[in-house]
Amino acid sequence: MLALKQGFDVSGSDISWSNNMDNLQEAGVKVYLGHSIVCMESTGKRPDAIIISSCIPKDNEEIVHAVSLGIPIYKRDSWLRRITEQYNLIAIAGTHGKSTTTAMLSYVLHAMGDDLIAVVGAQVPQLSEGNIIPGNGPNFVLEADEYDCCFLGLSPSIAVVTNVEWDHVDLFDDEEHVQRIFRMFVQQIKSGGHLIMCGDGAGAHSLLRDCKPKTLSSKYICSGSLVSDADFAVTTYGMSSKMDWHASSITINSQGGQDYILHHKEWPLAEVSLKLPGDHNVLNSLAVIATIANLIKDKDVHDIVNLVKYHLSKFEGISRRFEFIGKVNGCCVYDDYAHHPTEIRATLQAARQRFPFQPLWVVFQPHSFSRIAAFMKDFSTSFIDADYVIITEVFTPREKHTENSYGKDLATLISDPASEYIPKMVDVLEKLVLEISAQRNQETIVFTIGTDGEITALGPKLLRRLQDIS
Repeated sequence: MLALKQGFDVSGSDISWSNNMDNLQEAGVKVYLGHSIVCMESTGKRPDAIIISSCIPKDNEEIVHAVSLGIPIYKRDSWLRRITEQYNLIAIAGTHGKSTTTAMLSYVLHAMGDDLIAVVGAQVPQLSEGNIIPGNGPNFVLEADEYDCCFLGLSPSIAVVTNVEWDHVDLFDDEEHVQRIFRMFVQQIKSGGHLIMCGDGAGAHSLLRDCKPKTLSSKYICSGSLVSDADFAVTTYGMSSKMDWHASSITINSQGGQDYILHHKEWPLAEVSLKLPGDHNVLNSLAVIATIANLIKDKDVHDIVNLVKYHLSKFEGISRRFEFIGKVNGCCVYDDYAHHPTEIRATLQAARQRFPFQPLWVVFQPHSFSRIAAFMKDFSTSFIDADYVIITEVFTPREKHTENSYGKDLATLISDPASEYIPKMVDVLEKLVLEISAQRNQETIVFTIGTDGEITALGPKLLRRLQDIS
């Protein structure tokens, strides 16, 4: 979409149709269902380049044909480097929270009048182009994905790291492997650049230790704007008062979001109000504040903070992150992309804060055999804030397995709350309709949680069925 807005002729193909395909087609992109040579030749001229995602194999029909014609082929990492290298790149990385942080930063900068370019890994309803801002620069805000080491091709002026935790276990062996990849990413920061990171977690501390400040002290983690041997400055944010930017006195506001007192070093600067629930979104907003304070150096910090906090208070979030789907007869349905134990725990903690007394039901579709196997114990304790959990069979687009029993194993392992294994989504729907319609006078909160499988359609289907019988 960004290439199209920048004047390129764009065409492409995918093995299944999606809303993204609809949006591209409506914008004028030639899109095709399925991969074949026809997709490449139907435009009438040979492509100048082909860009592929990480899951496209070398023996793909279109790739083999392109190689035979000598057409350059770029994976995401190489292409992202090419389209960002002439800009002041602000790359947002991290195991969790990078989509929301990228969207929040892009929205606030755009609202402040910055003619930035932005690419977010999720739809942002408040952006007219969905998940991009096709500005003219010089700032380029990009969600930097660690999957398949895609972010290692980047050379950011500012790198934001929200957290570092083991995930994508099909690619990364363990926690140390992930930390090593993030350390490599941090070393890609341009000379004279800046690392802005959440200093609360153990993974972040690992990165900070690697920065090796030129002036070491026992308190180097809490000192501000360190200069590392790699010649970039470091700013920290988090909940701890040791961080350069930190939050205190966090309370739930009337919008169901969070209010907090913002501090820079030891000084309280302002009260910030967010529409988004959860402490994790407080951290995301701190990352945005710290980044913009670094970008805009010719204004007083109080003026910057007052402007940023105003626009933060207007930000409504991104699709599939605590997204309200609808309400029928007291049943409220929300949808969330969480697929890692840490993400599920954060989402449900936020849900319990917003709905302290209502029954909280969760349907979770696990994603990938390797992830569910590696984190089985952590998953089993991540639903503690729910009252009832349904686990479906595993959604695994990238992996093959002879037995799909991991969902059942997880449901069995969950001791609190009550849990049930219902493999097929059609049966989950029938179960929910039956149970909720029998308690129609009770306000029930339903969360559908998972990545891009059938789980995304469950909420709307549930609402339609409940509407039909109301």
